[in-house]
Amino acid sequence: MTRFTRSFTATPADIDELGHVNNAVWVRWIQDLATSHWAAVAPAEHQAAFIWVVTRHEIDYRGNVREGKTVTGETWVPSAPKGARFDRHVRFLDAHGRVVVEAVTTWALLDRASGRLLRVRPEIAAPFLETKSSPARGGGSPQG
Repeated sequence: MTRFTRSFTATPADIDELGHVNNAVWVRWIQDLATSHWAAVAPAEHQAAFIWVVTRHEIDYRGNVREGKTVTGETWVPSAPKGARFDRHVRFLDAHGRVVVEAVTTWALLDRASGRLLRVRPEIAAPFLETKSSPARGGGSPQG
Protein backbone atom coordinates (compact mmCIF):
# COMPACT_ATOMS: atom_id res chain seq x y z
CA MET A 1 0.00 0.00 0.00
CA THR A 2 1.22 3.50 -0.67
CA ARG A 3 -1.37 6.22 -0.22
CA PHE A 4 -4.38 6.13 2.05
CA THR A 5 -7.48 8.31 1.80
CA ARG A 6 -10.38 9.13 4.07
CA SER A 7 -13.17 11.72 3.91
CA PHE A 8 -13.97 14.23 6.63
CA THR A 9 -17.09 16.41 6.84
CA ALA A 10 -17.04 19.63 8.86
CA THR A 11 -19.60 19.58 11.68
CA PRO A 12 -20.84 22.61 13.64
CA ALA A 13 -18.39 21.74 16.46
CA ASP A 14 -15.47 21.96 13.97
CA ILE A 15 -16.18 25.58 12.99
CA ASP A 16 -14.44 28.59 14.54
CA GLU A 17 -15.57 32.20 14.92
CA LEU A 18 -14.45 32.93 11.35
CA GLY A 19 -16.93 30.37 10.00
CA HIS A 20 -14.46 27.74 8.86
CA VAL A 21 -12.75 24.62 10.19
CA ASN A 22 -10.61 25.50 13.21
CA ASN A 23 -6.85 24.88 13.04
CA ALA A 24 -7.04 22.47 16.00
CA VAL A 25 -9.57 20.38 14.05
CA TRP A 26 -7.13 20.06 11.14
CA VAL A 27 -4.55 18.68 13.58
CA ARG A 28 -7.12 16.17 14.87
CA TRP A 29 -8.01 15.16 11.32
CA ILE A 30 -4.31 14.69 10.50
CA GLN A 31 -3.97 12.38 13.49
CA ASP A 32 -7.22 10.55 12.69
CA LEU A 33 -6.06 10.01 9.11
CA ALA A 34 -2.66 8.66 10.22
CA THR A 35 -4.12 6.34 12.84
CA SER A 36 -6.74 5.08 10.37
CA HIS A 37 -3.94 4.30 7.93
CA TRP A 38 -2.06 2.37 10.64
CA ALA A 39 -5.20 0.44 11.58
CA ALA A 40 -5.94 -0.38 7.93
CA VAL A 41 -2.55 -1.78 6.91
CA ALA A 42 -0.49 -2.76 9.96
CA PRO A 43 -0.66 -6.43 10.96
CA ALA A 44 -2.60 -7.10 14.17
CA GLU A 45 0.58 -8.15 16.00
CA HIS A 46 2.19 -4.77 15.19
CA GLN A 47 -0.90 -2.90 16.36
CA ALA A 48 -0.83 -4.84 19.63
CA ALA A 49 2.90 -4.30 20.20
CA PHE A 50 3.51 -0.72 19.04
CA ILE A 51 2.06 2.75 19.24
CA TRP A 52 2.97 5.94 17.38
CA VAL A 53 3.32 9.45 18.80
CA VAL A 54 3.68 12.73 16.96
CA THR A 55 6.91 14.62 17.54
CA ARG A 56 6.34 17.43 15.03
CA HIS A 57 3.65 18.98 12.82
CA GLU A 58 4.37 21.37 9.95
CA ILE A 59 1.10 22.58 8.44
CA ASP A 60 0.34 24.94 5.56
CA TYR A 61 -3.20 26.32 5.39
CA ARG A 62 -4.10 27.13 1.77
CA GLY A 63 -7.87 27.47 1.95
CA ASN A 64 -10.96 27.29 4.14
CA VAL A 65 -13.66 24.71 4.64
CA ARG A 66 -17.10 25.62 5.96
CA GLU A 67 -19.68 23.62 7.90
CA GLY A 68 -21.18 20.72 5.98
CA LYS A 69 -18.37 20.62 3.40
CA THR A 70 -16.36 17.44 2.89
CA VAL A 71 -12.65 17.13 2.24
CA THR A 72 -10.64 14.11 1.23
CA GLY A 73 -7.55 13.51 3.33
CA GLU A 74 -4.68 11.71 1.70
CA THR A 75 -1.55 10.48 3.48
CA TRP A 76 1.64 8.72 2.45
CA VAL A 77 5.15 7.98 3.70
CA PRO A 78 7.59 8.93 0.93
CA SER A 79 10.83 7.61 2.40
CA ALA A 80 12.23 5.05 4.80
CA PRO A 81 12.29 5.80 8.53
CA LYS A 82 15.30 7.26 10.29
CA GLY A 83 15.80 5.37 13.53
CA ALA A 84 12.58 5.55 15.52
CA ARG A 85 10.98 8.24 13.33
CA PHE A 86 9.49 8.81 9.92
CA ASP A 87 7.80 11.67 8.15
CA ARG A 88 4.23 11.29 6.98
CA HIS A 89 2.86 13.61 4.31
CA VAL A 90 -0.78 14.68 4.41
CA ARG A 91 -3.00 16.80 2.24
CA PHE A 92 -6.69 17.62 2.25
CA LEU A 93 -8.51 18.29 -1.01
CA ASP A 94 -11.85 20.05 -1.40
CA ALA A 95 -14.67 18.88 -3.69
CA HIS A 96 -12.95 20.59 -6.64
CA GLY A 97 -9.63 18.80 -6.03
CA ARG A 98 -7.91 21.91 -4.65
CA VAL A 99 -5.45 21.45 -1.79
CA VAL A 100 -6.74 23.32 1.26
CA VAL A 101 -4.28 21.99 3.85
CA GLU A 102 -0.89 20.30 3.48
CA ALA A 103 1.26 18.90 6.28
CA VAL A 104 4.37 16.96 7.06
CA THR A 105 4.24 15.25 10.42
CA THR A 106 6.97 13.33 12.17
CA TRP A 107 5.97 10.23 14.08
CA ALA A 108 8.00 8.13 16.55
CA LEU A 109 7.47 4.44 17.31
CA LEU A 110 7.04 3.30 20.90
CA ASP A 111 6.81 -0.11 22.49
CA ARG A 112 3.21 -0.22 23.73
CA ALA A 113 4.05 -2.14 26.94
CA SER A 114 7.09 -0.16 28.10
CA GLY A 115 6.58 3.19 26.40
CA ARG A 116 10.18 3.07 25.17
CA LEU A 117 11.29 4.48 21.85
CA LEU A 118 12.01 1.79 19.21
CA ARG A 119 13.84 1.73 15.90
CA VAL A 120 11.36 1.28 13.04
CA ARG A 121 12.27 -2.08 11.55
CA PRO A 122 11.84 -2.63 7.79
CA GLU A 123 8.87 -4.99 8.25
CA ILE A 124 7.02 -2.34 10.28
CA ALA A 125 7.63 0.38 7.68
CA ALA A 126 7.09 -1.72 4.54
CA PRO A 127 3.27 -1.43 4.25
CA PHE A 128 3.53 2.39 4.35
CA LEU A 129 6.37 3.13 1.96
CA GLU A 130 5.75 4.33 -1.56
CA THR A 131 7.10 2.05 -4.23
CA LYS A 132 7.11 2.61 -7.97
CA SER A 133 5.30 -0.69 -8.56
CA SER A 134 2.52 -0.20 -5.97
CA PRO A 135 -0.75 1.36 -7.11
CA ALA A 136 -2.34 4.03 -4.93
CA ARG A 137 -5.11 2.70 -2.72
CA GLY A 138 -7.53 4.19 -0.26
CA GLY A 139 -9.86 3.13 2.41
CA GLY A 140 -11.86 4.27 5.33
CA SER A 141 -15.25 5.80 5.50
CA PRO A 142 -16.56 9.34 5.80
CA GLN A 143 -16.45 10.97 9.17
CA GLY A 144 -19.43 13.08 9.94
